[in-house]
Amino acid sequence: MSDYVLLTDATQFISTNSATLLYNQLTVPSLQQITHPAKLESLALFRELIQDFCQDINVEVLYDIQLAVDEICTNIILHGYKDMEPASITLKLEFDPAEIKISITDTGHPFQPKQPPDINLHATAEEREIGGLGLSFVFMSVDDLQYESTASGNITRLLKKI
Repeated sequence: MSDYVLLTDATQFISTNSATLLYNQLTVPSLQQITHPAKLESLALFRELIQDFCQDINVEVLYDIQLAVDEICTNIILHGYKDMEPASITLKLEFDPAEIKISITDTGHPFQPKQPPDINLHATAEEREIGGLGLSFVFMSVDDLQYESTASGNITRLLKKI
């Protein structure tokens, strides 16, 4: 395979790495944001946005982002809005050639996601405590996680390097 790509005529060659970067910059939107009700049915819509947003990105990165967002949003739906009238969740995706920044905003009960203890993969189902695996998956799937609770809502920020 050639290390160069012909752009428009024989005088315009660029390296394949530069061509991939140029292609991604042209085809991947730099920012997408949607807001949906805090209901489990909305998870499919969030996954669809991520799929479309990350269409030109490594499939492993796509799956990591989908898993992390799915787990955070599920926790918001099931726990963040517990004993409250569910409102909405806003998902914001920002693309940069080196990373994807994800912000998930809600107005439910505050919850500081902390790094859970290591998972004992050799333990039987009976030996494991109920719950906690989702956050372990989130921390394994992203490169950074930040959380902020303000008067206007909760913001979970995820960073995934690509």
